[in-house]
Amino acid sequence: MKYDFDQVCDRQNTNCAKWDSVPFIFAPHDVIPMWVADMDFPVAQPIVDALIKRAEHPYYGYTQPGPGLNEAIIDRLERKYNWKIKPEWIVFTPGVVPALNIAIRSLTHPGDEVIIQEPVYYPFFPAVTSSGCQIVNNGLTRIGDGYAMDFEDLERIFQPKMGMVPTPRRIKTLVLCNPHNPVGRLWTREELTHLGEIALRHGIPVISDEIHCEILFKGYRHTPFASISEEFEQNCIVCMAPSKTFNLAGLEASSIIIPNKKLRQAFASARTGILPGPNLFGYTAMEAAYRHGEEWLEQVLDYLQGNLDYLLETFARKIPRVKVIPPQGSYLVWLDFSALGLDDLVLRRFMREKARVGLDDGFLFGKGGSGFQRMNIACPRYILTEALDRIEKAVNEL
Repeated sequence: MKYDFDQVCDRQNTNCAKWDSVPFIFAPHDVIPMWVADMDFPVAQPIVDALIKRAEHPYYGYTQPGPGLNEAIIDRLERKYNWKIKPEWIVFTPGVVPALNIAIRSLTHPGDEVIIQEPVYYPFFPAVTSSGCQIVNNGLTRIGDGYAMDFEDLERIFQPKMGMVPTPRRIKTLVLCNPHNPVGRLWTREELTHLGEIALRHGIPVISDEIHCEILFKGYRHTPFASISEEFEQNCIVCMAPSKTFNLAGLEASSIIIPNKKLRQAFASARTGILPGPNLFGYTAMEAAYRHGEEWLEQVLDYLQGNLDYLLETFARKIPRVKVIPPQGSYLVWLDFSALGLDDLVLRRFMREKARVGLDDGFLFGKGGSGFQRMNIACPRYILTEALDRIEKAVNEL
């Protein structure tokens, strides 16, 4: 069927985190919210139909995933990435962020160190610190209008801490974000291989957040970290979900792929009594999305490409003082406002009060995020157009 992503988006008064929180997070009240990472598009009709059918069966007791869901995930990963997994590798959780927290706890003890690559998705920070661990930043390097990993710095990180007596590092894992949120990089097979070899050499498993892996712009293809080699496969925890791809974040269902039995057992032990599985509607929506959502997804990707093209053209022609980091994956765009000469809190007020557009502040993403804002472009074109018009007017009046 043909979907209309230009239709009027009215999510207010539905307990929507993006729109109904505007009066509490932003001011004034007519701010356009383009921060939290969900889409302002209705989901695929087969998902709606599956949820209605399940809701009509009036028994909502304890639920487990059926074999059909495992088959759908296995088939999808093989078809899209030629990655063949086994059903026992799949662990279901109510979201990737909770899984990330459990994964870190399963691999560390208080006082250990965890590598992240800033600027990065800000829930990574409390996931490390709430486990009693310390953050070690292997910061990304800005190259032109993109970013690269700093492998020389990564190697240096593993060197003992220097002092009166050199102290061995207590690094236990590295959290990878691919596609990277917020900078939009889709790491190449060569980059992932280099990273994975360093991790193997130093004996640390990789936690790979790949939640945005199916939101890709033209010309790009995702490589799951674990698909590169059997050694990588046995040395990682891969976090995936249909939530970003099919706009199902409110249903909280994720599939965590853990091929290594010892890592899987450690994950299971760390989650006991803390992290349940998804609810029955999450399971239902996940299977419907993976089996019947492809037609919708293809149309969404075309629409997002149009939004991105429009945004890039608008900033280049009308707002050249703001530099865009063109994303390769995800519907999140990293915007460099540093040429405006505003410090972070002034930039925040400027965007909210002058431009009246609610984005995510770059400094929330850690080192390298100062002077940036993150914009969600998964919305009808009329919303994006209005937001860009407001930004243009505000910037040009500075």
